[in-house]
Amino acid sequence: MKILGLFRHAKSDWDDMAKRDFDRGLNDRGRRGAALMGDHIRKHGIKWDLIVASPAVRNRETLVSAMPGAEVEYDQRLYLASSDTILETIADHAGDAGTVLVSGHNPGLQEVLFELVTHANENELFFEAARKFPTASYAVFELDIDDWSQLKPGCGKLVYFARPRDLDPELGPEV
Repeated sequence: MKILGLFRHAKSDWDDMAKRDFDRGLNDRGRRGAALMGDHIRKHGIKWDLIVASPAVRNRETLVSAMPGAEVEYDQRLYLASSDTILETIADHAGDAGTVLVSGHNPGLQEVLFELVTHANENELFFEAARKFPTASYAVFELDIDDWSQLKPGCGKLVYFARPRDLDPELGPEV
């Protein structure tokens, strides 16, 4: 069995519309959400053997805030990647790792959820994450594989899901 985590970047800053999408950083709410979720991820207790991430500025800032000092492998393919590209990138980087955390963007991360979980393994966590995978969401999958080369649709079960609003209602949807 392997463990896969997905961590979506925190809320980005849209104040400067002249910036390229790749170059947008986090807004204040995003920085708060990233720090809160980083603390939560550490307390959740999984030691990540590998963190692989999109190099977009908002994603880098999320990881710096959430996991200061963590060693991260950045891969350009994860910037706005499809689920197929995300799964391929994981297989390319994972090697002998038992646990891999991927940090990136929607809709690709949420699509990974739909790819990995079969109808038979759907549960309340799955339905919650399927409804919406908001910024700074964190999901953990148990994968029925022995080697990352076996990573394919239908091999996973969602065993954990958390959003910033679950930990601090002020970080929930703006009304």
